[in-house]
Amino acid sequence: MNEFEKNPQSMRNDAIDSGVGFAVSFGFFAIMFIIATVIKLIGS
Repeated sequence: MNEFEKNPQSMRNDAIDSGVGFAVSFGFFAIMFIIATVIKLIGS
């Protein structure tokens, strides 16, 4: 066991961080899709 395993910087659960990262990236692309759809509807 090395020193980083004995004394980690963060004791938070990685699954929470993964979920937040997924939600943020999904939200970003969903907003891009909505904006593109609105622009397409306005243009037609």
